[in-house]
Amino acid sequence: MTKRAYLDWNATAPLRPQARDAVVAALDVVGNPSSVHAEGRAAKALVEKAREQVARLVGCNPVEVVFTSGATEAAGVLRRLPEGHNVHVDPTAHDCLLTHWRSDGTRPDGHTLAMGLANSETGVISDPGAKPEGGWVHGAHRADFLLLDVVQAVGRIPFAFSWSGADFAIVSAHKLGGPKGVGALIVRDGLEIAPFALGGGQEKGRRSGTENVAGIAGFGAAAEAAMADLDAGLWSDVSALRDRLEARVREASPETVVVGSDSARLPNTACLLTPGWKGETQVMQMDLAGIAISAGSACSSGKVRASRVLHAMGYDETAAASAIRVSLGVTTTRDEVDRFAEAWIAARARQRARAS
Repeated sequence: MTKRAYLDWNATAPLRPQARDAVVAALDVVGNPSSVHAEGRAAKALVEKAREQVARLVGCNPVEVVFTSGATEAAGVLRRLPEGHNVHVDPTAHDCLLTHWRSDGTRPDGHTLAMGLANSETGVISDPGAKPEGGWVHGAHRADFLLLDVVQAVGRIPFAFSWSGADFAIVSAHKLGGPKGVGALIVRDGLEIAPFALGGGQEKGRRSGTENVAGIAGFGAAAEAAMADLDAGLWSDVSALRDRLEARVREASPETVVVGSDSARLPNTACLLTPGWKGETQVMQMDLAGIAISAGSACSSGKVRASRVLHAMGYDETAAASAIRVSLGVTTTRDEVDRFAEAWIAARARQRARAS
């Protein structure tokens, strides 16, 4: 049986061997990180090592890293800002940010702008640039603070929280090849937020509760490995594979639109829009061919609706409903890309024949 091709890295990356080893080793560390004895200190050391590893990848100070259950929980910082503090969320942002949007309705400006650095569905990069005098400007909105969703960006393109100008950032381990269920909120040193959870005062009082030591250790190992891949230039090879895939698709189906092809994009993401051919149908046909892709954000999978992101980019309902996302990674092979192209082209030919 032919091995399946996994081309859905933006939903979750395969677990890295380094992360698996770190998780297994941490499971054998018996102590509670809050305990002062040797066993507790050993567990605490794992957490602090991971904090430093994540900080190096994200380009921040370790004291700015707050471990959470994932990026969605980290996005909850938008609910922990001062009362009456407006939040303006970019319409193409991930659902985990949009669900926290709020405004007191008294002014068009938002105290905080929340946006994604790189879109999970299209790969399009939205670099906010340096903070201008008078605050961040987004459309008709002005903001004094910036939250960046860097979940898809870190480890794939150069980024450093320290020079981004952002006040907050959210990160997820499983997008880097770490374990699921762990992430981080980056809070610029000196900013105060209301606690995520009250209790024993872990994470400097910002998120109480015994830390997920094994998950955090795996996160740290994945972050270190991801930084090594980026430094080694492996994502340039991924970009070449992405370009090969898009070229083969466009040659066979010139009417297919590569969303964001004229914009700066992540090196691994191809959003393909083929009018008249539903994205969910394409996903099912590729699945039957042994290839995993998606029709958008994993958080929206199973919902029969057109992409909200593509709507926000100006595509109509029919066009947006025809999009698929193919996302690659550092272990993706040329053979897997060609298998997708051949299977997709054959399915497209069958779809055309049925429609004629």
